[in-house]
Amino acid sequence: MAAHNLRESLRDVASFSQLLGETYAGCLDSDGVVFLTHIQDGAARMQSLLADMVDYCATGASDRQPARTDMEAVLRQALLSTDKQITARSAIVTHDPLPSVWGDFDILAKVLHHLINNAIEYCGNLSPRVHISSKRVEPEWVFSVQDNGPGIDPAFQSRIFGVFKRLHGKEHPGSGLGLAFCKRAIEWDGGRMWVESTTGTGSTFYFTVPPAD
Repeated sequence: MAAHNLRESLRDVASFSQLLGETYAGCLDSDGVVFLTHIQDGAARMQSLLADMVDYCATGASDRQPARTDMEAVLRQALLSTDKQITARSAIVTHDPLPSVWGDFDILAKVLHHLINNAIEYCGNLSPRVHISSKRVEPEWVFSVQDNGPGIDPAFQSRIFGVFKRLHGKEHPGSGLGLAFCKRAIEWDGGRMWVESTTGTGSTFYFTVPPAD
């Protein structure tokens, strides 16, 4: 509830700062333009943070609706929500045929969205390549999201799943809640999430989901 109320106030800040910029565009000096840009950027970052906080807190909500879920459809939804990032970085996202599982469609789509978005964002100067696949390892499905990024030092691999834990500080946008949300969402349904990576060889994030049968 606090996050929702804060988002209302932030919408006012964002809307009126935009209106201020449009109305007085010819009156502001260079410092004024910079100050206004900082206000708008700060409001946008806070809106993103609050949206992620709401998602994180909602992972254990009682209104989750697990059902037979087509992961091909889940991936399509995740790609739609990540389309801006994919286009901006000319990223190549491929996948093997994906099965149906037992889970909540919206939650799983957000998990894939965060994992694909992170793979693109932290790829460095390389052309991002992301591959999604799955493997049946009884009694569950194991999904993987593999990237060609710089990799993660083993000493920091457990840290990245913590709330507000970020390895790159302000070098990359983000709230520090994406991976924490993914891990919490998967574990809420009895699954597991982990990463395997070595510096310089990319990273592969794994998560498990119950089968639909």
